[in-house]
Amino acid sequence: MLNKILVANRGEIAVRIIRACREMGIKTVAVYSEADKEALHTKLADEAICIGPAISSKSYLNMKAIIEAACLTGCDSIHPGFGFLSENSNFARICEEIGIKFIGPSYKLIELLGNKSKAKETMKNIGVPVIPGSEGLVNSKEESKKIAENIGYPVMLKASSGGGGRGIRVVQDEEELDKQYDIVKQEAINSFGDGSIYIEKFIENPRHVEIQILADEHNNAVYLGERDCSIQRRNQKVLEESPSLAIDEALRKKMGTIAVKAVKEIGYTNAGTIEFLVDKNKNFYFMEMNTRLQVEHPVTEFVTGIDIVKEQIKIASGMELTYKQENIKVTGHSMEVRVNAENPSKNFMPCPGKITGINFPGGNGIRIDTAIYSGYTVPQNYDSMIAKIIVHGKDRNESIAKMKSALSEFIIEGIDTNIDFILQILDNENFKNNNYDTSFLKRIFRTYINKYGGS
Repeated sequence: MLNKILVANRGEIAVRIIRACREMGIKTVAVYSEADKEALHTKLADEAICIGPAISSKSYLNMKAIIEAACLTGCDSIHPGFGFLSENSNFARICEEIGIKFIGPSYKLIELLGNKSKAKETMKNIGVPVIPGSEGLVNSKEESKKIAENIGYPVMLKASSGGGGRGIRVVQDEEELDKQYDIVKQEAINSFGDGSIYIEKFIENPRHVEIQILADEHNNAVYLGERDCSIQRRNQKVLEESPSLAIDEALRKKMGTIAVKAVKEIGYTNAGTIEFLVDKNKNFYFMEMNTRLQVEHPVTEFVTGIDIVKEQIKIASGMELTYKQENIKVTGHSMEVRVNAENPSKNFMPCPGKITGINFPGGNGIRIDTAIYSGYTVPQNYDSMIAKIIVHGKDRNESIAKMKSALSEFIIEGIDTNIDFILQILDNENFKNNNYDTSFLKRIFRTYINKYGGS
């Protein structure tokens, strides 16, 4: 078993990892920026080291400072959480070269799967269904027009190294493609330092369904059901649930079996998520693979009873999975929402500031993953997510009722949050009746703005 883990992250995910380590008897080291000096994760870890100023590029993305902190404190491993360096193949490679265990897959697989066009090509060769589109990258506007004409509009222009909803445009015709091509390319350069893009058919009104997998270093792999992540704003997830009511048991097994086959064939290890789009005819298509812990992992933990972070650590320690696929049982229904420090009525403007009062919800089957506390100042330098509420009920209706109750109890004073906006989603009849897809939130957003103002 690993002995001492440096947690190369902040906020609720750093707290989540540290708590798992404490339960396993593993020492932890927290790193923090100057803006996070009073952050909760620094108080819970056994040691804490400042790695730079508030700006991420000089702290949480500062590979040299993080590696030095790990070496200085005698850590044998690093857990990257999600975001920041979690899918940075160069960081994983450096860890491997100096003998620090990176809690995740090998740097070669992060590099392969982090490039969306290469990942798509790899999955296609394995036999995973993929969305029709370019064979690899497109090198010119004229080439993209020929491909679009061949597969049919609408199409998507996508940054090959993209993520977080950036570097993506849906185009309806050739004229729009002509305008958007250079915009996407420039956005890809600005956001990821890589201007390469590819093109694929736009699947209209799909559900976004992802398969959670675990794979050890002994060629054992299982899937832990699926999560429906179709409630999105600007391609960023807002609410997730498991199981998905968009698929039946036969399709669930088919998607899971294909996911396990894929990770075994490429030699993938640790936790990972293969994301699919499911169309109205129940056809599913590979979209991308995330080579890290997902923000929404707790919904899977609730329905399976498996602690994914602990499994990550065990796998990184060289241990075998202790269960087979037939041992994985999904029980009840789980749902997660992301509580953000933002004002939805002002176009979701971020709202950093000091929390002057707080009341956390409670009750059976209600979990709060957060790093905030009364008196804590939410910094302006990072992602606006400040908490996740996860609930578990006997079925979807009970999960919705629990979530509404929990949100109503969750009081955060001093800053604006999106809690009322989430309640609008939960109260929507189409959502309650499972009548939604990835375009759903655009309609809810417009309704909310019309009701509460903003732009």
